[in-house]
Amino acid sequence: MSWETVIGLEVHVQLATASKLFSASSTRTGDEPNSNASLIDLAMPGTLPVVNREAIRHAIRFGLAIDAEIGRRSVFERKNYFYPDLPKGYQTTQLAEPIVGAGVVELQLEDGTRKTVRIHHAHLEEDAGKSLHEAFSDETGRAMTGIDLNRAGTPLIEIVSEPDMSNAEEAVAFARKLHAIVTSLGISDGDMSQGNMRFDVNISVRRPGEPLGTRTETKNLNSFRFMEKAIKLEVERQIDVLEDGGEVVQETRLYNGETNTARAMRSKEDANDYRYFPCPDLLPVLVSEEEINELRDALPELPDARKARFVETYALSEYDADLLSADLATAAYFEAAAKQGGDAKLAANWVMGELTARLNTDDIGIAQSPVSAGHLGELILRIKDGTISSKIAKQVFDACWAGEGSPDQIIESKGLKQMSDTGELEKIVDDIIANHPAQVEDYRGSDDAKRKKKIGFFVGQAMKATQGKANPQQLNQLLQQKLNG
Repeated sequence: MSWETVIGLEVHVQLATASKLFSASSTRTGDEPNSNASLIDLAMPGTLPVVNREAIRHAIRFGLAIDAEIGRRSVFERKNYFYPDLPKGYQTTQLAEPIVGAGVVELQLEDGTRKTVRIHHAHLEEDAGKSLHEAFSDETGRAMTGIDLNRAGTPLIEIVSEPDMSNAEEAVAFARKLHAIVTSLGISDGDMSQGNMRFDVNISVRRPGEPLGTRTETKNLNSFRFMEKAIKLEVERQIDVLEDGGEVVQETRLYNGETNTARAMRSKEDANDYRYFPCPDLLPVLVSEEEINELRDALPELPDARKARFVETYALSEYDADLLSADLATAAYFEAAAKQGGDAKLAANWVMGELTARLNTDDIGIAQSPVSAGHLGELILRIKDGTISSKIAKQVFDACWAGEGSPDQIIESKGLKQMSDTGELEKIVDDIIANHPAQVEDYRGSDDAKRKKKIGFFVGQAMKATQGKANPQQLNQLLQQKLNG
């Protein structure tokens, strides 16, 4: 019998505010450890927290973007547990009355099908600090752990989905869509390498028609690729356990992306293990209809609207538009290149093809691309006006990526301009025909269908003779005239 997989996500999104959720301490990264941790962040006696209004507004913006219920009244509670990088001994969060209620996220999957994932709620909470396990040791060489509390108190929203996903691909599509939404809203930079967006994945398996199985939670996944691998690994593990007659234990697990292995971290807690109670230092947060309407009216263009505009404005396919519109930085890059190059389809092909491949190879984001949108647009212009061929364009792109200058500078310095002189091309074609009589006779003795294939030999010889600089359209016309004449 087959198995069904059931997946739900808890997504932690660090909010882009200048100060922390309950204090004026900076959220700036890269500062000296423990230099941005105030007495309020440490919950020292006599200190009182004050809610960051912009964090509240960011959470509401997210709720509006997913058409969710907005909590006109939300309450902060204390979640009690011990961990070395949790300086208060509790985390101030929301449970019973979160700021964002039920909503929906619409996905388009790779096969073109659509899926709706329900959001149970999204709540505000403060982040913990960081435990640093590397580069610390005592005088005997024994490993030690350092605690950096700069991140403690940084505002987060935790987005909790319903268990609506049934495989790793759907979970990744959902995570990517959330990333697109929060970055489009500007409420987070979504930088997963810095932990600004992290995923906890709840996974269970069951036989079709049976009740939900026992779930495990794999915590703190910080890349789409690792999340996909971790899900597949855990699904396979649970199925193996059950098919061997064992039982899946409810637990929290950790995944190592470098080794593609996972291990149990601790038994899974339930809400009552944390002894939640309303925070005595914070009043309920009340949000007016006027403020909600103001935020709704000021929402920026969201991924679905941007995708629809790309299809309408640039005549892109739904698939291409979906890929190019999901990430705000990629969308802006594409539009700038398309505008300068004057060809949206060509710009889309280059962004999704050569550019994305190089970004992946070098493991960098589009914001760090050595080839700017302006340079890609310039390259597209030179393809369109016949200055270079598509083949030569890849050489120019490589040189531009290596920092050798703009496309125009590279084309000029390397002598890469396409050969379009009819007289010169005609002489090269005549020489090729004269030097390959057997191939010419074979071509002329073939029917039209075979001739289309055989002409490739002559095109290849001409390209070799011109070092790839011949204008392909002119070359094909000349060859057909000479060979068919």
